[in-house]
Amino acid sequence: MNKRKILVTVGTRPEAVKMAPLIGRLQKEDWAECRVLATAQHRGMLDQVLDLFKIHADVDLDIMQPNQSLPELTSRLITRLDQVLDVEKPDVVLAQGDTTTVLTAALACFYRRIPFGHVEAGLRTGDLDNPFPEEMNRVVASRLARWHFAPTQSSRQNLLREGVNDASIFVTGNTVIDALLDVAGRCDGEAPYQGERRLILVTSHRRENFGEGFRNILRAIKAVADANEDTHILYPVHPNPNVRDPAHEHLGGHPRITLCEPLSYLPFVAAMKQAYLILTDSGGVQEEAPALGKPVLVMRRETERPEAVEHEVVKLVGTDFDEIVSSVQRLLDDPAEYQRMARGVSPYGDGLASGRIVDVLKRHFGA
Repeated sequence: MNKRKILVTVGTRPEAVKMAPLIGRLQKEDWAECRVLATAQHRGMLDQVLDLFKIHADVDLDIMQPNQSLPELTSRLITRLDQVLDVEKPDVVLAQGDTTTVLTAALACFYRRIPFGHVEAGLRTGDLDNPFPEEMNRVVASRLARWHFAPTQSSRQNLLREGVNDASIFVTGNTVIDALLDVAGRCDGEAPYQGERRLILVTSHRRENFGEGFRNILRAIKAVADANEDTHILYPVHPNPNVRDPAHEHLGGHPRITLCEPLSYLPFVAAMKQAYLILTDSGGVQEEAPALGKPVLVMRRETERPEAVEHEVVKLVGTDFDEIVSSVQRLLDDPAEYQRMARGVSPYGDGLASGRIVDVLKRHFGA
């Protein structure tokens, strides 16, 4: 039979991490021709992951520009993606998650009537402002997708409530666990912190936290560092000026806070393994850290990943100064509370999600 052309789109580092295992599986299939499209919505951080997993982008839009606005990014992406689809003529397009790359890929496919598969489908907070604009992106992508590869039963239920046909929903687990298990076994020599203190790893860059919420987060980080001489805080700072500038202004120069450039995925997984606890507003970290047995405090009001909260290995603390500080302090001071959250529970997958997605596509094409 003729090979089916599958175009896999990636734009940011988390997308590349979560799609890398799927790309690897598809490239081994004799019925599929897997082509990789990099929009480079985040240039440097995307390239780090592509290099780590030895992925070559067959098409690279290099779309990133300094201080780009969402309307500018969206308009340029939809135009460029349409041009690529006209040339490539894929049988299927796959994209992961909730970025502008995903939104525009789904829309471009809809205009050209190309089947679109949404990896990590069905995540919802129910609030279009949190996270912004990601909640809207994934809702729209779900309206346009032919296949919905949901990571959990909860995600499947979200889609069913929105009227998605059950026959198009496939609960596969999350491909991030596939990637994590691969990298965790080969990252021990990459640990970025060499001290003896308990390490607190921080990631914070959410758009909806910009302003007062982010200032509260920074104040809380400094207060924790001031009050706990046996801890060290490692914060890889996102390059967005709305994050970078206030982070260096409020935390720069503190003897027990290290601000660094974003870590590539290998040392970042090493840092998660090394950490005593993790403070984050990231989505992927909520999935990865519990699998490594690390307590996670999420600095957001809502999460589209409620499973780990329900298992009590993740706790929502919002951007309230007192709540962040008291929750961190309790984990540092109370061994029983720490052990309760550090159980290594992973409700997001078993490392076999990519194979399940490939099997769905294989059956569709009668391979």
